[in-house]
Amino acid sequence: MAQFETNSRSSFYGFPKHYYEHKYPSIGSSALASQLATLLTEEGIKSKSVKRGLDHGVFASFSILFPPSSTNALFPNIPLVQISLPSPTSPDSSRYISLGRALSPLRSQGVVIICSGMAVHNLRDLFSNPDPSKPLNYAITFDEALRSAVEDGGVEERAERMGLLLQRKDAKRAHPSWDHLWPVFVAAGAGEGDAGKRIWTLVEGSMSWGMFRFGGV
Repeated sequence: MAQFETNSRSSFYGFPKHYYEHKYPSIGSSALASQLATLLTEEGIKSKSVKRGLDHGVFASFSILFPPSSTNALFPNIPLVQISLPSPTSPDSSRYISLGRALSPLRSQGVVIICSGMAVHNLRDLFSNPDPSKPLNYAITFDEALRSAVEDGGVEERAERMGLLLQRKDAKRAHPSWDHLWPVFVAAGAGEGDAGKRIWTLVEGSMSWGMFRFGGV
């Protein structure tokens, strides 16, 4: 499996053994990987091509979206290339918007850009919450703030509105680390100029499963 790294680090640890043994059938594409390298370089983003298994942000999501046993499954017949995010050295959303912009030309070529994260992600509170299904207040408020930042106001100011999310009082409770939030910034960058729409959400305890689409289908 071809994967592009942009100085990333893994944060998937402490889970049961079977999570690390899970297999999801897929094929890569050296041609697409090469094109990605060019696009990232043109945007001034340093990267390197590596070979490794699928990240949990891919295999967990795709196992639900495109289950291998389903006759409607898209994979493994369609090439899949995953891209790691830059290490979150600071709450600077611009580098993730830039990453999305670098990928944007692929959309006109029929490449689907899927960014996997979570609208709210606090595992510590999930495990300590006496009722994990009951939405915590900060999860509700941040989930709605993210929707508003994506949907409300002009498309041209969307990146600025989304950046201001990081300054909210509930932001660090919603995301003790930013790695699960950055993917929606990448998606916004890739869909720059297109309207954003939250197509579904579910807030459970300290988690939110908000899903967004940029542009039409």
